[in-house]
Amino acid sequence: MSDITADAAPAAPKTTPMRTVVAASAAGTAFEWYDFFIFGSLQAIIAKTFFAELSPIAGQIAALALFGVGFAFRPLGALIFGRVGDVLGRKAAFLICVSMMGGATFAIGLLPSYQQVGLTAPILLIGLRILQGTALGGQYGGAAIYVAEHAPPARRGLSTGWVQTSAAFGLVAALTVIFITRRAVGEAAFSQPGWTGGWRIPFFVSVGLVAISIWMRTRLAESPAFQRLKDAGEASRAPYRDAFGHWPNLKLVLIAFFALMTAQGAYWYTVFFYSGVFMQTFLKVDADYTNLMILLAAVLSAPLYVFFAWLSDKVGRKPVMLAGMTLGLVALFPGFMLLSAGANPALVAATHATPVTVVADPADCGSQFDLTGKAKVVSSCDIAKAALAGAGVRYASVAAPAGSLAVVKVGAVAVASVDARGLSAPAAKAASDKATHAIAAALATAGYPVKSDPAKRNTGLILAVLAVFTIAATALYGPMAAALAELFPAKVRYTALSLPYHLGTGWIGGFQPVVSFSIVVASGDIYAGLWYPAIFTAISVVCCFLFLPETRGRSLDA
Repeated sequence: MSDITADAAPAAPKTTPMRTVVAASAAGTAFEWYDFFIFGSLQAIIAKTFFAELSPIAGQIAALALFGVGFAFRPLGALIFGRVGDVLGRKAAFLICVSMMGGATFAIGLLPSYQQVGLTAPILLIGLRILQGTALGGQYGGAAIYVAEHAPPARRGLSTGWVQTSAAFGLVAALTVIFITRRAVGEAAFSQPGWTGGWRIPFFVSVGLVAISIWMRTRLAESPAFQRLKDAGEASRAPYRDAFGHWPNLKLVLIAFFALMTAQGAYWYTVFFYSGVFMQTFLKVDADYTNLMILLAAVLSAPLYVFFAWLSDKVGRKPVMLAGMTLGLVALFPGFMLLSAGANPALVAATHATPVTVVADPADCGSQFDLTGKAKVVSSCDIAKAALAGAGVRYASVAAPAGSLAVVKVGAVAVASVDARGLSAPAAKAASDKATHAIAAALATAGYPVKSDPAKRNTGLILAVLAVFTIAATALYGPMAAALAELFPAKVRYTALSLPYHLGTGWIGGFQPVVSFSIVVASGDIYAGLWYPAIFTAISVVCCFLFLPETRGRSLDA
């Protein structure tokens, strides 16, 4: 990074060395990703701790939905802190953001469990996730703009690439802290929901990262581009009107969203989060191995973000990002199929040798997409599908006559489900458990494995697939900070950049895991959830090719 420092030229009376600009901006963004990955990686424990009254599948959907809730508030934070950044300055906005974010993350580690205080526990958790999401809405825009507005034009991609690579640093930090804590306290102590649960430690560790980030950011001077606007009296007094009330600027916001952010939100989160959920839940791979694979992918991604950002300085932002999202789209379905073959070949073999079918009255089958956690799995169809989803088994659905009891066919063997409607809660659970065990026994007889066998895994194949996914994701994301900063006028840059970015990452990316997971549970096809990132990525491929202008080398003072 020293060559960046050497090329930086002072642009205002008070300047900050480029090395400090990059380090301070990346530190806050790394903490954002640290929060993301500790919550995402611990979603199974979060489900048991805060949604203990739900079935395992319903609890996991609720935890994934809660993960999305925090992201849903990112656009609100983008509007709030975008205005602060365009009116008061870039430095003030992201200093406030990182302080709010750190306090909320630390507080999650202090929350009581559902077993201790009942519904108060998930309500408090939801409140803190909302606070986190709002703060995160102003974080990325401030960091990306601050670095871009300091960097020399010819090296703007390379400089902002270090902000992008902070995603890898945050992931590595999160998975490392989780791994070390798990090993230190043991799995039982780590997973237990009480006050001494080891899962709380990664949340507490965040306070150190926040303190470092705040200390570094207090040393920063204001962005030179904003300082020139302020000195000239041209800083926006109405950023919302200027950004969204004038068609030329609103058009750029729409282009940024559809040409870049729909792919970024859907594809990036599929690669670095949903792939882990997929391996653990549907392929029955243990958490440590899954986290190691994702960790290795993150380590690979770190230099690739910088490489593709540097490459965009040479050949342009648009061709690099377009190539990344196109590769990602083409590799998506075959990649996940190869991931299945590498992670659990016995499951793939059993699926081909002995297909599973659910024969049920369509009216008896719910979608099992429940973000409130209030729906009960009591119909015979829902009990059968929940059992198969919990086993990670792919199945087809066949319509039965109205009023029929659902039947699971494992090859030639038929196992009747049970209708638990009208039963007391304990009786319904007992009936559901009995049906689930009978289905599990039929699956085991047919050769369906309960867990992935470590001796039969093809680690090389898994890493190769994740490497292709990672190349696609980093080619898309690496140049993005520079491209977005260059796309918008200085007067509205913070507001106009932040909203489409957080609509993409917050709404499309944040809800990708729960939507994809629920599609799989409802359809019975473990690959059906991939249509979510495929459709959104395809939208970006078309819009990027047709509408995104090349921005490399543009002045950021305009």
